[in-house]
Amino acid sequence: MSNRNSHANKQAARERMRAERERQAKKDKVRRQLTVAGAIVVVLAVAGGIGVAVSNMNKKSSTDSAWDKAKTAKFVKPANTTGKNGDIVIGNKDAKETLEVYEDPRCPACAGFEQSAGEQMLKDVKDGRYKVRYVLFNFIDSPDMAGGVGSKNAVSALGAALNVSPEAFIEYKKALFSKENHPSERDDAFSEDDRLIEIAQQVKALKKNKAFDKDVRNGTYDRWALEMGKLFGKNGVRGTPTFRHNGKILESSDQQSGGAILDLPSFVEVTDKEFPKK
Repeated sequence: MSNRNSHANKQAARERMRAERERQAKKDKVRRQLTVAGAIVVVLAVAGGIGVAVSNMNKKSSTDSAWDKAKTAKFVKPANTTGKNGDIVIGNKDAKETLEVYEDPRCPACAGFEQSAGEQMLKDVKDGRYKVRYVLFNFIDSPDMAGGVGSKNAVSALGAALNVSPEAFIEYKKALFSKENHPSERDDAFSEDDRLIEIAQQVKALKKNKAFDKDVRNGTYDRWALEMGKLFGKNGVRGTPTFRHNGKILESSDQQSGGAILDLPSFVEVTDKEFPKK
């Protein structure tokens, strides 16, 4: 074999190795992103996560029974909601544009979004670029997912915060999604009222707020939380976080296997196109 052929073979081998590394890097990047298409995607953080989820779900059986009763309980909407269904709309009611944000309190990607881009979104709302309609789901509670009742319970507690004020709702949601407080999706920590009330002490308007505590413990907004959760799967929403504007799901240009990939850091860039600055 000539030196030239040997060199060419080595070069070809290096190119194949480089291409393989790039393919693997892209796969790793996609794994860290949220897939908004086709099916619900929730990745358990460690092997054996399903066993942990089943264990937690069984431990909360009595709580599940309470949520069964909530299905037929009186429908009570929190103050500061709109419409017959109790929609959550934050921002100037006269803002011409509305951004719909779909989240699940146990969703790790939602926590990532809130920690990285949530403040920018709230600044845009304050600047009047758009108002935000929040839709809060509980699909991670499903036995087919992580199991438990933590998402429902957290949504109900968020309703109790919204009943205090929109500002309390925003600050409480930030606290729930913070790095310090947000559990992995297989950890049903939010099923515990004590934990939700403990986190609420970080919010000035909720600290030692007896009315808020009572609403959380009594499940005043449990039925409202369940009704909101029924919206999952509608309007093309298959995962969280999802963002919609004018009936269309906002997404980046990155397409993989027919799925639309929403890269969380690109959210602000995407919304800049949808909502031009004044």
